[in-house]
Order: sequence, then structure tokens, then C-alpha cells
Amino acid sequence: MDCYRLVGEDKLARTLAEEVLRAGTDFDGMERSPMRNAEARVTLGVTAAREGDLEQALIMGERALEGDRRSVPSLIMTSRELAAEMRRRYASEPAAQDYLARLRELGQGTPGFLPQ
Repeated sequence: MDCYRLVGEDKLARTLAEEVLRAGTDFDGMERSPMRNAEARVTLGVTAAREGDLEQALIMGERALEGDRRSVPSLIMTSRELAAEMRRRYASEPAAQDYLARLRELGQGTPGFLPQ
């Protein structure tokens, strides 16, 4: 999934992320793969940000940070691209600044994972 985002194949990345969410969620809404689902939501956030949809990008970014996480460093590393898009496109938006502040708080225990 990440490799497709890196080469700019946002449509394919979005399709794959949606499939990860479908496969990683039981019929009753219980997540079987919380970390994979979180990473898929970050991917959906990145594609939304690139499409100019700040609200959807923030929804996906925040949902990725919710719930039980076993690997905060992995989630933070995955979130780097979304953080970069937020800074590049929405630096003056208060909601984007709040999201970035939340990521910084999470990353304080893992220095170096977020871009400066």
C-alpha cells in the first residue's frame, strides 16, 4: 500500500486501503487487524488531503489514532506522509494544526519519526 502512495498512484492506494479495511473488519464491525486498519486509514487520509478534502483527511487521520495500538512507532512512521501533506497544504488551518499537535504528542516518546 505505501509503495503506491509514494509513486503517486492515489486511486490504487485508496482502493487497496479500502480492501484492507474490508478484510480487516468482521461483519459486526469488530476489527481483526487494528494496526493494518489504522495504516489503511492513514492512506485514505493522504489521498483525501491530496484531493483537497481536509475534513475527510482529518477524519481518517484521527480514526487511525483511535483504539488499541501495539506499535505506536509504526503508526507514527506511517503517519509521516499525512503529516507532510497537512503541513504542505493546510498549514494555516486550525484543525490541521490540532491533528499535527496530536501526532507530535504521540511521537514525543519516539523522536525522529515525524518530519520537522
